[in-house]
Amino acid sequence: MSGVNKVILVGHLGKDPEIRYLEGNVSVASFPLATSETYNKDGKRVEQTEWHNIVMWRGLADVAVKYLTKGKLVYIEGRLRTRTYEDKEGIRRYATEVVAETFTLLGRKSDFEPSGATNAGNAANPQAQKAEDKEIEVDFTENDQEDNPLPF
Repeated sequence: MSGVNKVILVGHLGKDPEIRYLEGNVSVASFPLATSETYNKDGKRVEQTEWHNIVMWRGLADVAVKYLTKGKLVYIEGRLRTRTYEDKEGIRRYATEVVAETFTLLGRKSDFEPSGATNAGNAANPQAQKAEDKEIEVDFTENDQEDNPLPF
């Protein structure tokens, strides 16, 4: 029986994704993701934040750079990968990262509109504003078949 390597995270981007291109014009995007949990310690609420290095490849990387920005809330599924490398001093180092296979933007519809367009026309209509603030999800999945573009 083979093992299972599955990671599910919901968190906020620590900065905009950075994209680079490897040999053969293969795109790779990376960014830090913060996940937080709260608990009570001695009657006080304590928040603990973990930082995760996220890596996205090919079409998923291109979509991430287009839609993800610092502070956005995102759901990510992927797998853990640990790489080894030597630093400038020749010391062996390890880096553990989440290789994303899919992501879903989380939040209100207004979170995905260009700045300045948020609810400007609905200030007099609270019902319309309430409808715009419903949470939506936009799902993006890695498509390894380069002949089939993403469906949007």
